[in-house]
Amino acid sequence: MKILVTGGAGFIGSAVVRQAITKRGHNIVNVDKLTYAANLDNVACVSDSPDYAFEQVDICDRSAVALVFAKHQPDCVMHLAAESHVDRSIDGPGDFIATNITGTFVLLEAARAYWSGLDADRKAAFRFHHVSTDEVFGSLGETGAFTETTPYAPNSPYSASKASSDMLVRAWGQTYGLPVLISNCSNNYGPFQFPEKLIPVVIQAAIEGRPIPIYGAGTNVRDWLHVEDHASALLTILERGAHGETYNVGGNAEAQNIELVKLICATLDAARPDPAGPYARLITHVTDRPGHDHRYAIDASKIARELGWTPTHTLEQGIGSTVDWYLNAEAWWAGLRARGLKVGRLGLSTIAAE
Repeated sequence: MKILVTGGAGFIGSAVVRQAITKRGHNIVNVDKLTYAANLDNVACVSDSPDYAFEQVDICDRSAVALVFAKHQPDCVMHLAAESHVDRSIDGPGDFIATNITGTFVLLEAARAYWSGLDADRKAAFRFHHVSTDEVFGSLGETGAFTETTPYAPNSPYSASKASSDMLVRAWGQTYGLPVLISNCSNNYGPFQFPEKLIPVVIQAAIEGRPIPIYGAGTNVRDWLHVEDHASALLTILERGAHGETYNVGGNAEAQNIELVKLICATLDAARPDPAGPYARLITHVTDRPGHDHRYAIDASKIARELGWTPTHTLEQGIGSTVDWYLNAEAWWAGLRARGLKVGRLGLSTIAAE
């Protein structure tokens, strides 16, 4: 298939691009605005492939998006372009409303216009896959897991914007008949993740001897999904998922934040020992994030049952390979620093205003 991937220079999007070309034999049109978290180095290994094309386009730009569809004539769309960092959404929600809601609307309208003009066979085969998050469901107690029928209860500007985009996609399927798919995933980790998220923040702080920040008591629980497993799930959904369906994608790897950080520290102790002592000595508890959801957990039995997908990475294996990748990614880190990567806490504006 020729897949139009939005956000294909980002963390998850680039994993999809790499895997689609090298393992699935698909043709990729990568549409990315190249905001701060996007990086074409993430897709350098496939950038010379005849199956790869890149368009620097803002998905909020209606005419530019329409031109991409007209030029490349894709068979389907995988929509990953989004502002995704909760802390940034607390400080500046406007960008999240613009990209995640308005951008999704523009893309849906462009896809609908394009799809409407296809011949019968291509129209029947077309699909629009919207990639979302488990954060739309809100927070869980000590037990239970999110299913595809869990009511939405977003608690941050980021999750609210993603919940809104999910509803738009559903409505375009119900109202206009656009063949849509939605997936909601748990927390991703792995190579090429921009260092504002927990795991690369911890690795970078540790190897530089800086305090490793833990929000609050560190007892918040997340289900961790390796990005290569997620990319495999997304392509499986695109290829075999049923129109109009939603699929939850999880890693079957729940851990408290403090447990995860201690695992990273122990992995670093074995891979690159610090003469000053164990890396866990650097763990520092900081003021919690406003509205910090206590626990997320994904029930991924539907995708396993209906599409045969299950994750392949255990948390220990995934953290081991991820730590090794970051320790050997000096050139990638250097590229980010050359672009002005800043290390610092975000998402405190609510507390500061009180």
